[in-house]
Amino acid sequence: MNYSESLQWLDELNTFGMKLGLERIRRLVEILGHPERRYKTIHVTGTNGKGSVSAMLAAVLHEAGIKTALYTSPHLVSYTERMRIDGKDISEADFARAMTKTRAATEQMIGEGEESPTQFEVLTAAAFLYFAEQNVEYAVIEVGLGGLLDSTNVITPVLSVITNVTLEHADKCGGTLEGVAHHKAGIIKDGVPVVTAAKEMPLGVIKETAQEKRANLYVMGEDFSATWGNLDAAHDSYEVRFSSEILRDEAHGFDYTMDIGGTYQLANSAVAVMSALVVRESDKRVSMEAIRHALAGVKWPGRFENMSREIDGKMQIIRVDGSHNPAGVEELRKSLDKFMPDDEQRGRVFLMGILADKDIDSMVKILLRPCDEIVVTVPDSPRASTPEAVIEKAHRHVSPKLLAHAERDNARALRLALSIVGGERPLIICGSLYLIGHIREMILKNERSIAP
Repeated sequence: MNYSESLQWLDELNTFGMKLGLERIRRLVEILGHPERRYKTIHVTGTNGKGSVSAMLAAVLHEAGIKTALYTSPHLVSYTERMRIDGKDISEADFARAMTKTRAATEQMIGEGEESPTQFEVLTAAAFLYFAEQNVEYAVIEVGLGGLLDSTNVITPVLSVITNVTLEHADKCGGTLEGVAHHKAGIIKDGVPVVTAAKEMPLGVIKETAQEKRANLYVMGEDFSATWGNLDAAHDSYEVRFSSEILRDEAHGFDYTMDIGGTYQLANSAVAVMSALVVRESDKRVSMEAIRHALAGVKWPGRFENMSREIDGKMQIIRVDGSHNPAGVEELRKSLDKFMPDDEQRGRVFLMGILADKDIDSMVKILLRPCDEIVVTVPDSPRASTPEAVIEKAHRHVSPKLLAHAERDNARALRLALSIVGGERPLIICGSLYLIGHIREMILKNERSIAP
């Protein structure tokens, strides 16, 4: 298959939907010769932040001179974003080759009378295969959904990371917050250390599982911590002070600077640093300088990303954030209030689109204020909510006088939002990763045509 044929096949696999369970992926990687066993892995799950933490860890390992792979999902624009080695996306040709081999293994499974693997299982197996063929030393693997029954959970990592646990995908992970916590804790393996920023009841579940598995556990707020230093949001420079008893040679304190913002990146970066220090215990190539340099330069698109630019002679403030659940939206709200305080009389303008299976009521209630103005469009997903449904909930929970506009076409919605802000108010683009990928692409590639 070529690249376009690979995409067509992946689209066909979508008919099988989302199915949790490890039977299909286990057989698939077995046919492929267990490529996931040919390098060390770090497994990352959590309700929010797992993508940022994964990107930070991969950057640290690469900075340490280690050939490092990164597997994440979903993508913003192209499937090739999901498989990276040393910061570079897989090429379309290599993607097609990996998919062709994985398709052959899939067809063997079906020929044996077994159930077809899902799209995500195929993508995961193809990533494992590509990383093995490229002879990576480490691969940072982000969980797709949950953990316990996620396709990525066929690996035995050198480190498990659980960023946080809030109530999302409960219908697929036990129906309750405790059930979600058990699914996240499901990536913990016998004797494999764990780093987490989870709190309260979910932390109790993680602690219990780690104890059962005899896995050393490092908890944010107990074994390590982080506080903000100097902040320069206008130039995306954020200083952090990290502390942990494990820093024997650094007098228990460690300073670093990030250029990715958002209040949530304080905890995310601390989890990444603690994880790197745990890896450093067995791999001395992971130096303190490698950690500092990596965090100072790591990028993760769509996370409180500064995309401000000059439009029609005016500098327009634009922030793009992939917050897509109540916990993420709450952090976005905190980030806006901390780094971009605004005149409450004028408010902000939000360009947003949300999936119908999300808790839209809570999201709009947390994010919006009566003085704000919203343009609601449709994310590129069959699960997308209608703009009218989002607006109705915003009027109900925030204010019936909230200024709101429905525009299903993403390009027209962007132009409308830019005409409303006019370089005078900040524009915040958020609500779904299936939206911001396309909006980012428009901003990056069509700066002239987006001008209102």
